[in-house]
Amino acid sequence: MPQYIRSYTKGATYFFTLVAYERRPIFCKDDFLKAFKASIKTVQQQYPFEILAWVQLPDHLHCIWQMTDEDTNYSQCWSRIKRLTTRACPQYHLASDDLSTSKVNRNEKGLWQRRFYEHQIHSEEDFINHMNYLHYNPVKHGLVKKVAD
Repeated sequence: MPQYIRSYTKGATYFFTLVAYERRPIFCKDDFLKAFKASIKTVQQQYPFEILAWVQLPDHLHCIWQMTDEDTNYSQCWSRIKRLTTRACPQYHLASDDLSTSKVNRNEKGLWQRRFYEHQIHSEEDFINHMNYLHYNPVKHGLVKKVAD
């Protein structure tokens, strides 16, 4: 099993990508979004971070967070957000027959891809490149014709 090494720097800015399990289009469901937003707010109260940018597509999202100087553990934040949202949305859980043995053994419910992508922003140019990627993503996936849409 690969060992993932993540960067944890106090006060750093990070770009994230999270994907729904098997690219299920759960991010466009109103009840899911309500639970997801509530989960984010709950976690932010305990582990403050600032959301600088966010784009949500039907099956994945990209965002940029600014961590505080006191906390660097975005992995714990994402874990709690995903767990709270999963608990609040049993209507989106998959049956055990539809999940891998590994997911069943880990008590996963089929809402989330297990891991997420993270990139620490290292410069103003890097930040601009990731903001541009974030803004262009709905165009790339055919959801809008141009970024302004």
